[in-house]
Amino acid sequence: MIKAVLFDLDDTLLRLNLSAFIVRYAAGAARLLGEAARMSPARLGVPFAKALLAIDSQRRTDSLTNEQLFTQTFRASTGIPLDDPVIHDLMDFYEREIVPDFSDGLVAARPVEGAREAVDAVWAAGLTCALATNPTFSLACDQARMEWAGVHVDDFALVSTMSNSTRCKPSARYYQEFANQLGMRLEECLMVGNDAVRDLPRADCGLRTAYVGHARPRSAVWRGSMAELARQLPDLVARLDAEDALP
Repeated sequence: MIKAVLFDLDDTLLRLNLSAFIVRYAAGAARLLGEAARMSPARLGVPFAKALLAIDSQRRTDSLTNEQLFTQTFRASTGIPLDDPVIHDLMDFYEREIVPDFSDGLVAARPVEGAREAVDAVWAAGLTCALATNPTFSLACDQARMEWAGVHVDDFALVSTMSNSTRCKPSARYYQEFANQLGMRLEECLMVGNDAVRDLPRADCGLRTAYVGHARPRSAVWRGSMAELARQLPDLVARLDAEDALP
C-alpha cells in the first residue's frame, strides 16, 4: 500500500538550468571562500568539482554524510575547513541571503506546471509528501529552489540534504535511508521524477516511480506531465494498492 509520495525537485517541480545554477553557486562560493582564506577564487573551482564528484560516486564504501565527505575532500585540496564555525556561518549567510536571488538569467528558474497542485493532491489523498531531491546541497539551497518552484519546506515531511544523506541518487542506499527516516518501507513509497537514471533506482529495491520526463522508461509505473499527475494521483495510488493486494 502506498503511504508516501516522494518528489524530485530539479526539473520535476522546478524548471531550471541546473548546470548554470551550479556554476553560479560555485563561483559565488569561491569568491567568498577565496577572500576568507586569502586565495584566488580561480584555485577553488577544481576542488569544488572534485568534492561534488566524491559525494556523487556510486562506488563509495564510507559511512560519512555527503556533507562530511564534501568537507573532507574540499579541505584536502584547499586547506579550507568548511566546518570551521566562522566559515560555516559565512556559507550559511551566502546560501540564505544571496543564493535566493540566483533564479534569473541563465538559471531561468520557474515552477513546473501542476507542481503546486500535485503536492497538494498528495496531502489531500491522506498520504505523506516528501522531497527526495538529490542530496548535493544544504537545506538552505534546497529551500531557495523550493521557493522558485512555488512550494515550501513546510509542504514536506522530510527533505533530503547533504547533511542527512550518505549517498546520492540512484543509489538504492540513498532511497532506503530516506524511507527509513520517514518510517516507511520503500514498497510503501511512490517516487515522482524526471530523470530516467537517477529517479528510477533498481527495480528490486521495491520503490516504484511515476515518470514526468521526456523519455519512456519501461520500469516506470506511470508516465505523463506533472499537471496530469496532479489530476490522476488518486487513481494511480488506487491502482498500485490494488496490485499490492493481489496474491
